[in-house]
Amino acid sequence: MPVYKHILVPTDGSKLSLKAAREAAALARTLKARITAIYVIAPYMPVLESEGAILHNYGYDERTYAKATEAHAVAALAKVAAFAAAAKVKCTEVHVIGPQPWDAILKAAKKGKCDLIVMASHGRKGLASLFLGSETQKVLAHSAIPVLVCR
Repeated sequence: MPVYKHILVPTDGSKLSLKAAREAAALARTLKARITAIYVIAPYMPVLESEGAILHNYGYDERTYAKATEAHAVAALAKVAAFAAAAKVKCTEVHVIGPQPWDAILKAAKKGKCDLIVMASHGRKGLASLFLGSETQKVLAHSAIPVLVCR
């Protein structure tokens, strides 16, 4: 059985992703591994009017978006860090901007030399999974390292 030393834990702040973070912290403690928690922020997209004109005066600009999304990322990552701290596991917190969360997750795993990804899955089936897509499914399909999926 391989011994994992660096676990990547993607989070979106949801209860389900925090359940995966709790599992990752427990596993890291058992294996004497460390955790990197990652939150992927979608790039800013200006609000468009029906004819494609960009709306400027509605209080929604790039700076406001960046501030709000960064605050959400910091809060979500802090929850993962709290699970790690409770398990006495070293945790690094990272947030990145990326249009495809699955791709940003895999790039972070490669850059950080992670040897395991622990993440949540909503478990959608049928047409819901086809239309809504699944970042977890995409990570599973493209990952060169093991992925532990929590539900």
